[in-house]
Amino acid sequence: MALIQERSSPNHDARPDERDPDLIVLHYTGMRSAADALERLCDPEARVSAHYCIEEDGTLWRLVPEHRRAWHAGLSCWQGQSGVNDRSLGIELVNPGHEWGYRPFPPAQMAALLELLAVLRVRWRIPGSAIVGHSDVAPLRKEDPGELFSWATLAAAGHGFWPSWALELEPDEEQAKAALGRIGYGYLEEDFPAVLRAFQRRYRPHRIDGLLDAETMGLIAAVADRS
Repeated sequence: MALIQERSSPNHDARPDERDPDLIVLHYTGMRSAADALERLCDPEARVSAHYCIEEDGTLWRLVPEHRRAWHAGLSCWQGQSGVNDRSLGIELVNPGHEWGYRPFPPAQMAALLELLAVLRVRWRIPGSAIVGHSDVAPLRKEDPGELFSWATLAAAGHGFWPSWALELEPDEEQAKAALGRIGYGYLEEDFPAVLRAFQRRYRPHRIDGLLDAETMGLIAAVADRS
């Protein structure tokens, strides 16, 4: 794996009951530059952090020890459990995000991410299905890492599932909610269209409209069958 650069963030605390992480959450930094992002992630007044940050050229920074709780997910829920920070490892990918000129994630950055995921999954026995985006765990607030992030690349490397093809199915809101809940999504009663947009952003990035059409219904079923 690429040499890890060390830069300590003060923004972390103990995990509840010293539990081991069983989830990995991917983010984009959403800032103008890597320097700005690292400065914020290490600023005690910002009170945000992540375990790792990967620059676009593949430079890998470790900011918080893995056994500690980093402050990256905020108000969040996955698999019926709120407070995703308690159980997760957070990885920030340097990218300006939707506010500052969102762009694809370069090959060097993706390669570094794949190497890091392989190490983390073995170290903490994390299944491929337990790699999620910030928008998956916080669909009412977040949209990162966004529609330009290649989840298919992760799946091709053995990290999760990518539904390259799925049957179109008759939309059924109650069945869709049940299936999305099995996958892990929360907030289904609070704002169902927002959850659909989060799902589409990940699994149908060519159209993100928050509508339960036949294509989205089929994709939901395909992913739930693998969950």
